[in-house]
Amino acid sequence: MLFYDCSTAPNPRRARMFIAEKGLQIETRDISIAKGEQLGEAFRAVNPRATIPVLVTDEGTALTENLGIAAYLEARFPEPPLMGRTPDEKGAVLMWNSIVEQQGGAPIAEVLRNTHPAFKDRAIPGPVNYAQIPELAQRGQDRVARFFDLLESRLQDSPFIAGEAFSLADISTFVFVDFARVIKMRIPAGNTATQAWFDAIKARPSAQL
Repeated sequence: MLFYDCSTAPNPRRARMFIAEKGLQIETRDISIAKGEQLGEAFRAVNPRATIPVLVTDEGTALTENLGIAAYLEARFPEPPLMGRTPDEKGAVLMWNSIVEQQGGAPIAEVLRNTHPAFKDRAIPGPVNYAQIPELAQRGQDRVARFFDLLESRLQDSPFIAGEAFSLADISTFVFVDFARVIKMRIPAGNTATQAWFDAIKARPSAQL
């Protein structure tokens, strides 16, 4: 297997943490988004959509989305389980992973990519250039605040995002919450359940990568 990573970006970090939690050692190549290497001919031969992460399997399949990478690794290396054991658990993990992608990851990206000068005319990842839209950043900030409220409500009732066990949903949520620092949004001071959960995940070896 071959893993294409970017040490500064949140989505590759999600895959990197998943790999680490599985205890796997996979050959890795770092692609610099800051230098635009994902748009180069060499990388686009691997992934024409010019997005990271990518996992090239032993069979030669290029998996270019976090969920696909996680599903493949979970199937090949089922222990420890990170996507649930029972049908209910599996459904809950994928449900919550989707929720945090849509209600956490997406609005954080909206704010960053529609405000930061580095993303001028690069408001959407991929091979096509799109102009920034400031109004999307304003909406994104409101959505991120509501995302923090959602997490606090959930974590007051559940030890982990998807239930009783650490899972892919916790990895996704942790990475997004941590990355929110780039838009100057942090866990609100009164959200003690979220902060305790965040601190526990941050202490895991995979979170240091």
